[in-house]
Formats: sequence, structure tokens, C-alpha cells
Amino acid sequence: MSGMLPVTPLAPDVTADSSHDAGTRQRVLQIVAGQGPISAADLATRLDLTPAAIRRHLGVLESTDQIAVHDGAEVGPVRRGRPARRYVVTTNGQSALSHRYAEIAAQALRYLADTAGADAVAGFAEQRVAELEQRLAARLRDVAEDDVAARTEALARALSEDGYAASARPVPGTHAVQLCQGHCPVQDVAHEFPQLCDAEARAFSRLLGVHVQRLATLARGGHVCTTNIPVTLTRGHRTPTTTNPPVLAPEGTIA
Repeated sequence: MSGMLPVTPLAPDVTADSSHDAGTRQRVLQIVAGQGPISAADLATRLDLTPAAIRRHLGVLESTDQIAVHDGAEVGPVRRGRPARRYVVTTNGQSALSHRYAEIAAQALRYLADTAGADAVAGFAEQRVAELEQRLAARLRDVAEDDVAARTEALARALSEDGYAASARPVPGTHAVQLCQGHCPVQDVAHEFPQLCDAEARAFSRLLGVHVQRLATLARGGHVCTTNIPVTLTRGHRTPTTTNPPVLAPEGTIA
């Protein structure tokens, strides 16, 4: 009709997000933390979202520097065509997943180190992890002590219930499983006081009854905390299965 001005479509405004969109985006961030590196297709399947919807959520999270494309080599058979982009959580994304009082905690530990020495910090770390270890031990009570693979799976589930976004991932061609923690509530403090990470690794070793090796930590720049665990399979037990490849430690993040 003549005389009418054309209507220009409005660009989407991420600041006017509905609470439903924000909740879905938080769930996307949690899954990326626990299961990353993960592709958009896998995320869409897990959340029952359309490809367009998951791309929209990923776009917002990437533009706000909460997730990033993983630049590591793909594991598994080589496929034709362009490889799928896989996402991991950034430091900003880790901050968005928790409510932390990192600075005051770091100040308290600095004061403890200055007044009582490094041994006091190590003692605090052991005391802190003892409470976590006690809770985890209760959840592993019904799992056979000689089935390390099953106990690792149970440990991952228990850690996830405590907010660590954990998973157990078999290492192909080996008798080992990697315990991956996509979230750490004391990440910033542990960067300055690695005694917290060391105490946690020792607790895992006691819970599983084997020597474990920390390959990477969030506190030292990894996108997950990765602990390598040797397993001896009991009769009838299968190694845990996963659609995600094991997470190898980035160079320079050996704990």
C-alpha cells in the first residue's frame, strides 16, 4: 500500500532474555563444564533443543566469553568434512557457575601462612578435604573395594551431586580412567595455594585404594581438573562408556 514505510525487523536483544532462556543457558553452561569438549549437536540432543536454538544459546555464551571452542586435536577416527566445533568453559564461565568468596579466603590463607607457616596451610587443606572425603566415602560404601572402575564411576556421580560437574572417562587402549571435574568451588584460591588440590588428590587415592595422578587442574589453566586412575577390572564389569573423548592435559598444566 503506497505511503506506508517499510517495517525493519528488530535484532534480537539478549538483555531482554526471558527467565526461561537464562535458565536454559545456565544448563548449557553446566553441561559444557561437566562434559566438555562437547559439540553443539550433542548439546542439542541432551537438552532436546533445535539446532537453531542451541546455536543461539552458544552464541550468547561465546560472545560473553563464558565458553570457547576447544583447540585440542580430535580423538577418534578421522571423518570427512569440516570437524565439529567442541566447546569448553572459560574462566569467566567458571565464575558464572558459582558464588565465591575467593579473595577473602585467599587473604585468610595468606595470614595463616604468614603467622603459622606453610605446614598450617597444608593442615587446613587436609582438614577441609577430610569433610568432603567423609561424605564421598559414605556414597561409595556399597561399591566393591576391589572394583576401582565402578568406584570411580560412583565417585564421579557423588562429586557431581556436590557441584563438581564430574565424569569418569575411559582412556582407550589402557586400563585407566580419567576422573574429570568441570567445576571447582575454590579454583581461584587453589591457584595461589595448590595444597588444596594436592589434598583432594590424596583423598581420591584413599577412596579408590590406588595411586592416582593429577594431569591438569582448573587452578593451573586446564579447562577441567583431570585425574588419571589405573583400574583393574573385576569379572563381569565393563569400563564406563562415554560419547566424549578423554581429556588430555594441556602442556604446562601438570599438577
